Order: sequence, then C-alpha cells, then structure tokens
Amino acid sequence: QVQLVESGGGLVQAGDSLRLSCTASTVTFGSYTMAWFRQTPGKEREFVAAIDWRDSTTRDGDSVKGRFFISRDNGANTVYLHTNSLQAEDTAGYYCAASYWGGLTAQKYDYWGLGAQVAVSS
Repeated sequence: QVQLVESGGGLVQAGDSLRLSCTASTVTFGSYTMAWFRQTPGKEREFVAAIDWRDSTTRDGDSVKGRFFISRDNGANTVYLHTNSLQAEDTAGYYCAASYWGGLTAQKYDYWGLGAQVAVSS
C-alpha cells in the first residue's frame, strides 16, 4: 500500500502563493507518477498537474498553466505543488495521487491522499 498525506493548505488572499506537500509512505516512491487533482463540492475531480517517475517530465492542467508548478524529491518521498497567483476559483480540496503507469485522469491513479483544503479569498 502507498499512503499519501498532504499538507500545506490554508486560507490565502487572491494573488498569494502556497506550497502543498504530499509525503508518500513507500520505498518505491521514485517508481510512481505523482499527480495533483482538485475538487469542489458538486464538481468533478479536476486534473491539476503530474510529474513522471522516469524523467520528471511534468504536465499541467489548462486552468493552472503558468501559475502552478509540480516537483518531487524522491529522497524525501515527497511531491510538491507550488501555487502562484492564486485566484478565488482555485479554492478547492487538493488531492495528491500516485500511479505506477501514470495518466491525466483520476481513474488512472491507484492511491490517494485525504486532501488539503485551499481557500482563496478575493
């Protein structure tokens, strides 16, 4: 089992930045594609960003391109989501996920954290 724990959420003002962290409890962390998704009540889970285990290639969702950046530290079993220029519409629960094969949809991910809340006030 891969257990994922997010941290770093909170309340910020529009235009602020926030760094979310996700720590994985696995010795094979470096073999997994890691991703961030977000979800608000009544909405579908939305892809935010992913980072590949092979070469650290990253992908960003259209709604966050140019503002959010994903990175990973395999030695620390941690993946980060660096958020910048936050907007009120970015308010959501942010979930990290792990997949052995990777992908851009939530269905392709096998392990999930419980989420971290990010609230952006305008």
